[in-house]
Formats: sequence, structure tokens, C-alpha cells
Amino acid sequence: MANVEFDERLCKGCALCVAACPKKIVSLSERTNEKGYFVAEVREKNLCIGCAACAVMCPDVVITVER
Repeated sequence: MANVEFDERLCKGCALCVAACPKKIVSLSERTNEKGYFVAEVREKNLCIGCAACAVMCPDVVITVER
């Protein structure tokens, strides 16, 4: 099982990671960061395959994927 971490302080809610996820498990949260952006999250971490497509797509490098 892969571990996906988002640096919520830097996430700007662009949703590119949401579109990139082949398993469709990344979504924008209802939580906002200190800048007012809705942050991305993985709701079903057990379904993550660790492909890192979300991290590759992130323009702000806020996603870390560990296998």
C-alpha cells in the first residue's frame, strides 16, 4: 500500500492531481488552508496504487508518494 501526503499549506486547489489519478481517489476537500484554497486529499488511501501520477502533475510539488 502506498502512502500519499499533501502539504496543505502550499496546495492551491488547482485539481490537476484529481484529473491525473487513474483510480479516481484524489479529490478536493471541504477544508481550506490558511490561504483559503480547498486542499486536495486522498479519501481511500487503501486503494492508492502508488503510481505518483498526482505528484507528477502537481505544479507546486506539494504531493509526496511513498511505496
